[in-house]
Amino acid sequence: MNNRLMFLRNGKVITGLVILGFFTLLALLGPWIAPYDPNQVSDALLSPPSAAHWLGTDHTGRDILSQLVVGTRGVLVVGLVAGVSATVVGVLIGVTAGFVGGVGDESLSALSNMFLVIPQLPLIILIAAQLPSAGGLTVALVIGATGWAWGARVLRAQTLSLRKRDFVEAARANGERTWRLVLAEVMPNLTAVIASGFVGTVTFAVLSQVTLSFIGITPVSEWNWGTILFWAQNNLALQRGAWWWFVPAGACIALLGMALTLVNFGIDEIVNPRLRSTGLHARSLRRRGIRPRVGFTPVVREARS
Repeated sequence: MNNRLMFLRNGKVITGLVILGFFTLLALLGPWIAPYDPNQVSDALLSPPSAAHWLGTDHTGRDILSQLVVGTRGVLVVGLVAGVSATVVGVLIGVTAGFVGGVGDESLSALSNMFLVIPQLPLIILIAAQLPSAGGLTVALVIGATGWAWGARVLRAQTLSLRKRDFVEAARANGERTWRLVLAEVMPNLTAVIASGFVGTVTFAVLSQVTLSFIGITPVSEWNWGTILFWAQNNLALQRGAWWWFVPAGACIALLGMALTLVNFGIDEIVNPRLRSTGLHARSLRRRGIRPRVGFTPVVREARS
């Protein structure tokens, strides 16, 4: 079965893509569909959800729904920029190291090993502390510059396995250039691995951005979901019973994380044949009283008559 069709018929993937599509629309249309200016104060101080303010207001009367909608763009932009930049660097270094071999492989592998031990979150905190105006884009670039090493190591290992395969050797015997061997023969077989690494980097970038905003490292004047939680925590929303101030932002973070995880599960099922078989036949196995689990291949024995 075509991997693309298998990917699109996976229920987890469809659910994840629907949620991601919803947040993408919010990010694109947020400033135009937000009912209020997120910085507009009013007399409705710490008001619970109502017809005028669907998700209530904060301690200065600002509309929570507007903050949530406008802040979606900041979260997704950070995730996208970090994911794309880290993936591009990881692909260039990992595939090059695995395909060229020799001194080039050793040099690029040493570079990857060096970046593997760099603690990303403390580094971001240090940079943000030195640059008070550092915002989400700075966070994304730091993650992109330091978060490629693990993906590069995985891609190098896969490329080392692929470069000696029969179809690559046949293309090389036909006189294909090196760049065409990489693009036409090796890269298509790395698509699922690259996509999985991209999703993982996006997830880490989103959580890092929210965390840094929540603890006040990045400017709190830039609206995102972490900024909402920062103001809620600093003004004792939980102690004052203002659940509408922090629950929606927390729910959005959880939903986005779940969507990325579901998509990643779908990619894993394409890469791993055992997961693929279990995922495709999970419903039929459950009808036969078998509970599919990750980590083993189910074996069915027919009862003898």
